Amino acid sequence: MVFGKFHKKSSGKKAVSPVVSTVIMTGAMVAIVSVALVFANNLLWSRVAEGEFDSLKQLMHTVGLQIDDVAWTVGRTETIRYSSQYGEVVLKPLVLNYTISVGRNEGPDELFSNLTTGALMFNIPTSRYSIANSHQENVFPSQDGSFILTGTSAPVARVFVVEKLPMTDGNYIRVVVAPVVRVLNSSITTGTPPTTTHYIRMYLPVLIAGEAPRLSQSITLTGESLNAHTVNDVNSINVTLSFKDGSDFDSTFFYFSSIPVSIPIPPDDVVLEFYLSEVEVDFGLNY
Repeated sequence: MVFGKFHKKSSGKKAVSPVVSTVIMTGAMVAIVSVALVFANNLLWSRVAEGEFDSLKQLMHTVGLQIDDVAWTVGRTETIRYSSQYGEVVLKPLVLNYTISVGRNEGPDELFSNLTTGALMFNIPTSRYSIANSHQENVFPSQDGSFILTGTSAPVARVFVVEKLPMTDGNYIRVVVAPVVRVLNSSITTGTPPTTTHYIRMYLPVLIAGEAPRLSQSITLTGESLNAHTVNDVNSINVTLSFKDGSDFDSTFFYFSSIPVSIPIPPDDVVLEFYLSEVEVDFGLNY
């Protein structure tokens, strides 16, 4: 009788075991699927943010080119529309200060112009997309990191990516459009005997804040003013770039090379022509 009871009890244990195993396996599978779903969801949205970031680099490249289009014609307006789930474009005012000194008739350099401009930035929170702290990348032009660009095809704005953490206005990876100086060289030979006059033309757009109702995702650029200044008998030109005091937007953020810069001067007569434009930046206007 004892043996029979023992045999019967053992049969009961065997009957319960598959049920327990099934519950354990089902719970394990649910946990694995849950983890996989979370991973897949995070990966999906990470890819979406990465794709948006790549599109925004192209957007800000276009903005840099449009600044050149509107800056030299007063009243000209261009609107660039975009779509973003995560980021927002802002104008950081008065962050770049250009000081230009000119020497004439073998005399010492004298202050020619002192100009301050804002910079456009598309900010994406690093919680949405991040590369690495201190990441820097030239977008356009891709090879030149100077704030002086030379040649007829040179732009008047540099576009670059920077991720600098922490910063007082928030943790972002940013696509930046920063105004720079374009320099063109030409010469004219006249008279008998012939004399050659060299012309150095410098162009700088200054970005100023306009309206920002943000009724739509758009950036509107308008050429507000254009001024030209001419200086004869120039023998030296020096350009220095400085940054807003006490700001996070300093030389570690705007990683320009070669500060200050001396413009090469030919030995003959040199005339400096300096063109300054004010470009108003509006956000989210409906047209």
